Amino acid sequence: MSRAYSFLKACGVFYVLTVNGDFPAGRPFGAVMEWEDKLYTSTNDFNQAHQQLRLNGHIQLLAHCPGTRTWLRLTGLAAECADVVMKQKMMEECPVLSRHFASAEDKHYLLFQIEVLNTEFHE
Repeated sequence: MSRAYSFLKACGVFYVLTVNGDFPAGRPFGAVMEWEDKLYTSTNDFNQAHQQLRLNGHIQLLAHCPGTRTWLRLTGLAAECADVVMKQKMMEECPVLSRHFASAEDKHYLLFQIEVLNTEFHE
């Protein structure tokens, strides 16, 4: 398990920044999974996050550990993952997703694989 993944899981909530035209767009996320040295996050097709990631896969994840001054900035490239097996693994890793999606085959459930380009820890 990578240090970045462990930190994201420990924080519970992290922020996903995408590119929205000429400006960054950020929002809180909570679903994250690491599988075979790749990070994954999920969303749905009702928001702008998925549209922005589909147009421009540049992504940053920011997380702060409550009660400390420790934080993480992870920069990468996100690509949509349609693999139902991976989507099921994500649902198992993040059971809260079951409240939003009936199954891994739900047409509104989207999974993005993140190729990590840079990870910065600030302590």
